[in-house]
Amino acid sequence: MPASTVVGFDGSRTAWSALRWAAEDAARRELGLRIVHVREPWCAEHPMDASAETDTLTARCEKMLADAAARAREVAPRTPVSTALITGAVTERLVTESESADTVVVGSRGLGGFAGLVLGSVGLGLAGHAACPVVVVRRMPRAPGGDVVVGYDGSPAAERALEYAAKQAVARRSRLLALHGLRCPPAAPHPAGFGPLMTVDDGDEIARRLGEWRDTHPGVEASVSLSFEHPIAALSAASRTAELVVVGAVGLTGLPPGRLGSVVHSVLHRAHCPVAVVNGPSPSA
Repeated sequence: MPASTVVGFDGSRTAWSALRWAAEDAARRELGLRIVHVREPWCAEHPMDASAETDTLTARCEKMLADAAARAREVAPRTPVSTALITGAVTERLVTESESADTVVVGSRGLGGFAGLVLGSVGLGLAGHAACPVVVVRRMPRAPGGDVVVGYDGSPAAERALEYAAKQAVARRSRLLALHGLRCPPAAPHPAGFGPLMTVDDGDEIARRLGEWRDTHPGVEASVSLSFEHPIAALSAASRTAELVVVGAVGLTGLPPGRLGSVVHSVLHRAHCPVAVVNGPSPSA
């Protein structure tokens, strides 16, 4: 069975945006769509505001999933849509879903979010532990037809991010823009806390490696942008006109599994379009 696009859905505003993004992605790449709601085990079956004996939490969850499936079929009428009501801790259950998914999609904040937070704990935890790419939908793209932007620093995670970004660009018929923020301007010392020291020649090496990649992927319209801006600023700026920003979960910093790099963490909070975090190769790779 081919892997599906999985969307974590809880009925929140950003969850509806995530559902739309996931349905369009599944249709575009000819995948199935699986809509998952995770019911936490400590939630009461009979809500305090229940209007009747039959007004249970299970019934509400099933109705919410049915409404979500109906909306997904409107967005992507030819896409196979399935739903699942699962009990457990939200992040853990979605991590399990990621083991057999092509991509897992979530909104930036669910119903349990605290006022003032830009990104919820589920999105952050899932992005750090999932076995497939995770797309966090904070905002939908401002205008269709933008680039698919991938942050590239030469790390193994960046290589996987580049491959996923290429698949997205081909499916969207968009240009792939590989962006590398040079971390060490020629006349300035390396700022503390921004990762390992980089030489001035790093830009030439990155351009060479990306050039080799383009030669082996002739069907992908790709360009390279090298910038003396910090990667966070460069990716955030590019996200204003991009359809999707793709980043590796961990760059050259060598963080242990489950820990997101500072660039990824900041881009998730600042991006003006959906962000895909690639933590490992997708099953369809």
